[in-house]
Formats: sequence, structure tokens, C-alpha cells
Amino acid sequence: MEKNRLTGIVIKATSGFYFVKTGLRTISCKLRGRMKQNRYSVCVGDTVGFVMSGEEEGTIEQILPRQSFLKRPEVANVNQAVITFAANHPRIDFGLLDRFLVLAELSEIAVMVCVNKIDMADPEELEFSLDVYRRMGYPVQMVSAKTGVGMTELQQALYDKVSVFAGPSGVGKSSLLNAIEPGLSLTIGELSQKIGRGKHTTRCAELLVLSGGGFVVDTPGFSFTEFVEMSPDELRFQYRDIRDKLPNCHFSSCLHHKEPQCAVKNAVTSGEIAAWRYESYIELLKEVLETQQRRF
Repeated sequence: MEKNRLTGIVIKATSGFYFVKTGLRTISCKLRGRMKQNRYSVCVGDTVGFVMSGEEEGTIEQILPRQSFLKRPEVANVNQAVITFAANHPRIDFGLLDRFLVLAELSEIAVMVCVNKIDMADPEELEFSLDVYRRMGYPVQMVSAKTGVGMTELQQALYDKVSVFAGPSGVGKSSLLNAIEPGLSLTIGELSQKIGRGKHTTRCAELLVLSGGGFVVDTPGFSFTEFVEMSPDELRFQYRDIRDKLPNCHFSSCLHHKEPQCAVKNAVTSGEIAAWRYESYIELLKEVLETQQRRF
């Protein structure tokens, strides 16, 4: 790195300006001309090298190698995805939860399952289902932004990491972030009683600074539900419980659907694999197969 070049993390990008946090300062930067010509893509989360061009202005000259990258929304160097659902109002959609987990696995990003609004449900009723995910190695944190239950543990899990919150609307993601870091003052959308979902309130991907260290990003367009680029062969490796049974299948290319002597289907019958997990896998497999057929 050149002597006069500084490094920082892009926390916001808008209209050709990149706001780079370096130490306690945030510098408004633009791209060096040659980077524009070569169509370099800088996104939120990137670590960049820049030089000062004014008192609070700079020019980005380098993008450092990324450790991870999410396509929708574009966020670089995410350490973990906090997949957030509500214990009630709306109730957990485990099929949708599985979809989020699949793309987190595909992106090779660590995952935490966070269940908010635990004050509105009986935790014991959720334990059976959530324990399925715990046994697969996914951390599960049950919290209430309203009462503060579990919030200290959630805060500790976020510090010194870049975490992206994902989940359906109305589960209280912004409420959680406001409880974790009151200074964020995020706009909280009211839950729509008519459709059972919240209105999107966050406008763009932006890294939000945590006072104890680390960043979080909260954005509505978190498209963990699109699988247009995934192949059936890739999909079967993204379900941890299904992947573990693959070596025992008669066919090494088994998709666990119509094939005979399938260890996965046997495990579902015996209760070793939760039926809803297998059902969500089959539903997603059919979508992926249909997309592949249309493509060719």
C-alpha cells in the first residue's frame, strides 16, 4: 500500500459516491477515472484503498480481495447471515427458512437463526422444530425486541462481524437492530393486518456501525428466494441433513426424488430427517428443474 493511501470499508454507496469508514471518520469518495473505464464494481462491504483529495473527500484507487460476496443485495465480506423470523404474527414459515439457509450455504456464509417476538408465543411449542436446526449445527437465538429477552446474546454474536439480516417482512428486523443499537433509529414499518406482512421500510443496502465493533446491514430486497442460477446437483449439497445421507444412496447422482434405494427417503420414513425439510427440498428441486428446462 502506498504511503499516502488509506484503507477503509464502504458503508454506503449512492449516486456515484462511496462513503468509506476509516477509523472514526467517514470519507466521501469517488472512483479513480481508470477504475470507471475498466468498469470496476465497488459495493457496500468492500475494503478499499483510497487517497484524500480534500478535507473530507477521497478517491478510491483499489478494491482489496473479497472474502465473500452476496449478489442480492450486493454486499461484500459478510461474515454471517442472521435469518430472522417471528415466533408469531406472522408464524414461522419453515419452508421459507429452508430457502434462506440454502442460499446462505451456497454463499458459504455462516448462519444464525433468530426467532423474534418470543413473548408472543410458547417457546416450548417451537423447541421441537428449532431443535432440528440446532442438531444440524445452526445456532438458534430466541429473542424479544420488546422485552429484551435474549438481546444480550444476540448483541454479542454481532460484534466484530459484518452481519446481514434476512427474513420476511413484519418479523421485526428493524426493531431488533434498534434495540441492539438505539442510535440507529431505523424506521419501523407497521405490520399489515390485511396481508400478514410488514411494509418494506429500509431503502437501500447500507452498513450500520455498531458501537461495540462490527457492522450490520438491513435491506428489504434481500433476494434469498431466487434460485435461477442453481443446478439440481448443487441443490442437493445445500441441505445439511440431506447431504449427510448422500454417501448411503445407491446412486451417487441421486436427487432423492424418484430414485430407488434412496437413503434420504428412508431417513424421512424413519423420522431421522424431518418431513417438512424433505418436502421443502422437493418443492425447491422441482422449481430448479423447471428453470433448467426453460433455460435449455
